[in-house]
Amino acid sequence: ATLQSTILKERAEIFDTDFQMSADANHQNIQEREREGGRMVEKGTSLLKKMEISVAEAEKRTGKNAVNMQETYTVYLIEMRPVDAASEGTNPVPDSLWRRYSEFELLRNYLLVTYPFLVVPPLPEKRAEFVWHKLSADNMDPDFVERRRVGLENFLLRVASHPDLSTDKIFYSFLTEENGWKETVFETGFQAKADSRLKALNATFRVKNPDKRFAEMKHYGDELQSVISQLLRVRARAADRLYGVYKVHGNYGRVFSEWSAIEKEMGDGLQSAGHHMDAYAASVDDILEEEEHYADQMKEYLFYADALRAVCRKHELTQYELEMAAQDLTSKKQQREELATGTIRTFSLKGVTSKLFGQETPEQREAKLKMLETQIEEGEELVKERNAECEEFVKSAWVDIERFKEQKDHDLREALISYAIMQISMCKKGIQVWNNAKECFSKM
Repeated sequence: ATLQSTILKERAEIFDTDFQMSADANHQNIQEREREGGRMVEKGTSLLKKMEISVAEAEKRTGKNAVNMQETYTVYLIEMRPVDAASEGTNPVPDSLWRRYSEFELLRNYLLVTYPFLVVPPLPEKRAEFVWHKLSADNMDPDFVERRRVGLENFLLRVASHPDLSTDKIFYSFLTEENGWKETVFETGFQAKADSRLKALNATFRVKNPDKRFAEMKHYGDELQSVISQLLRVRARAADRLYGVYKVHGNYGRVFSEWSAIEKEMGDGLQSAGHHMDAYAASVDDILEEEEHYADQMKEYLFYADALRAVCRKHELTQYELEMAAQDLTSKKQQREELATGTIRTFSLKGVTSKLFGQETPEQREAKLKMLETQIEEGEELVKERNAECEEFVKSAWVDIERFKEQKDHDLREALISYAIMQISMCKKGIQVWNNAKECFSKM
């Protein structure tokens, strides 16, 4: 597990350098954003370049929940120390604090709302899915808790290496302020903003002119999630069968040992072969635990696919709000024209009312025209704002989507190659076991 954590940190640092260099090259004209304290963050900088971040351990605790009921939960120890300390040969005591999984969820929800144009890194699964039968699906199982610890560390490393997310002050306080952090998050008002966005989720079905690039990217996200789900199901079934095949080889060991007891000349060879079979049967546990690590890497992109689709859905909402503002402006201009000319082009309640009760007085019509002029001016300003917001969203989102695509290609290629190497190594071990058994049989 320690080795896996080290590898994940090293990979995150490599990804941070490679992907940020690419983003800088593709978007030289994008100005640097101001962050906390009014300081300007230089392109290519990230928290991970300044601080070492790790989730060092997990601990089971018992306490009372919000409704005063006793519950058992897991907390995770986050540690931070300056990168400079390692280069200077010093090893100071790291700053540390404990966080629950629910606090990681709160952080990610805040990032999703605050940065709707970014592909926010996903959290590891809350409960185990796509598991082979020997692995417990209990979220308190020590093996699962350890895998989730590694996943939470990977989440922090992803955020800390992101050019935008890593400079967020709420994220920094998550890493440094154990008490009062939740209150600080809620004071941002992100929940109200999230609730108002949820009310317009039907934008997908009502946008008249969707952006083709985002529509295609959303479809790609659906397809990516589908194929990775299928891949994980196949892997889980294959792991089940592999586990069974290996364990059945233990029966060879038992039978050879029993056979050796009734033989004199052949006894030693049969006994030795049986020991090799027993070792072969026992080796599958370590093999499948290592394989589970690669499955977790695939699961990360299963959840990344949903984060990618979330960006596309938020763009649809932004586009929908622009279209609604433009439609309302067009309606107001039509009303102004009808009021100015005295002609009503379409059937409306106003037209029926005029016929029944007579036309408006010049004073009334002048007052309505003045009010419409004010509304049109406000509407034109709103359309301008919505249009600028939409353009900025597209520009920022596409920068991050390109960064994500490079990261995805690199990560999945590496994970699949490592998985193939592991399978080759496993097969070589199997061949070696049978070669050893053959030697034993040859000496009988």
